[in-house]
Amino acid sequence: MSLGASSTVGEWLDHPEGGPAIRALLGQGGDFDEARLAPARGLPLQQLVSLSQGQIPQEAVDQLVLAVNGGVAPEQVESGAWREQITPGRFDGKIVIVTGAASGIGRATASRIVREGGRVVAVDITADKLDALAGELGAAVVPVTADITSADDVARVVAAAGDRIDGLANVAGVVDDFSPVHETTDAMWDRVFAVNVDGVFRLTRAVVPSMLAAGRGAIVNVASEAALRGNAAGVAYTASKHAVIGITKNTAFMYGPAGIRTNAVAPGGVATGMVPRDQSPFGLSRTGPLLSTIPAVALAEHLAASITFLLSDDGVNLNGVVLPSDGGWSVQ
Repeated sequence: MSLGASSTVGEWLDHPEGGPAIRALLGQGGDFDEARLAPARGLPLQQLVSLSQGQIPQEAVDQLVLAVNGGVAPEQVESGAWREQITPGRFDGKIVIVTGAASGIGRATASRIVREGGRVVAVDITADKLDALAGELGAAVVPVTADITSADDVARVVAAAGDRIDGLANVAGVVDDFSPVHETTDAMWDRVFAVNVDGVFRLTRAVVPSMLAAGRGAIVNVASEAALRGNAAGVAYTASKHAVIGITKNTAFMYGPAGIRTNAVAPGGVATGMVPRDQSPFGLSRTGPLLSTIPAVALAEHLAASITFLLSDDGVNLNGVVLPSDGGWSVQ
């Protein structure tokens, strides 16, 4: 069987020639602990470029593919990896605000909505990446560089959407440093809550009047596996994502009869490159053994599939749902 960049890490590891080649590549920086790759076995090899945070460059993947195919890149390699299936017209005529749209889950969500016929007000604090998204997807993307912790910026976001807002995907978020409560600083707590909770609250508050006037709308909040358990992050991130679930459920209850559906997605491990810095040794000593039980690392596109399902009319009978899009981690 030929191997390519779209072949899964598991397919590479199990291949008689690909296995030694990928082990040699990954072991260049020292001892190779194959157990650490277990959550990534289902990901395409290509995903390791972004997942490695620059340690595995694109050139290394290209050379690896050439090496196991006799110096010739295969035109197309069939793989067991999941492929995104676009549903044409699912968002025809819809206007959806997506925060955190410049990268990761937000970018994948914005991209899918546009490719399924919708118009996206793409919100992020990073202007150049937003411009790149708009350049890729065209006029269906309205880029708005904004800080969702700012009331003035939230007002600009809603103004950019115009008179009609069919959906809101609250994706933007920040991680903490895995610190437990006795180590957590006021600055860490305030920053995490400002983005993860206050931003969700303010944007939701801002779009609801338009949805009430229309008699319909869909809101999807990105929570986390940390919203379902206490051993997946530090106290600030864990508390903030529990708060997101509270906002989701109360909003669903309050506005469900008015035609507004509000749901949440709780991701597990996702290959987005969002890595906490200066992590607490105390916190990691407690969470580390449990984090190693993550069954699979997902792609941003996997989460976009869950989010767009709930945003679309396919989620018609779902309100107040917390969907663990975590590969089954939450059942452990």
